[in-house]
Amino acid sequence: MKLHLATVGTRNTFTGYGAGFVMINGTRHDASLIVLPEALVPDWGATTFEALEMAHMERLALLDAEVVLLGTGARFAMPAIPLMQVVRSRGIGLEVMDTQAACRTYNILLAEDRKVAAAILV
Repeated sequence: MKLHLATVGTRNTFTGYGAGFVMINGTRHDASLIVLPEALVPDWGATTFEALEMAHMERLALLDAEVVLLGTGARFAMPAIPLMQVVRSRGIGLEVMDTQAACRTYNILLAEDRKVAAAILV
């Protein structure tokens, strides 16, 4: 599916997604990554929901964001509470949803000039 945002500017926005990929500013990404308005982190380390570890969540807790969207892949899955607490203990909101919903929500929050990050598992 293609997504469109009225004004993209120089910020990273999701422009599409599908089975096993997301598109950011028209560029296809086939591996999990972190998306911030001004940066991409392609080497997050998390590859699947089942592989999520404390170290991955600690990396999210260090982001300069007020809310982190965790896209869990094609299906919604809730991480263990200790994993989520790593991010929330820093005063950062953590919202968990499937990857497609995370892409759409990220674009909406970005358009509202929120300090948002998306940790995407593809």
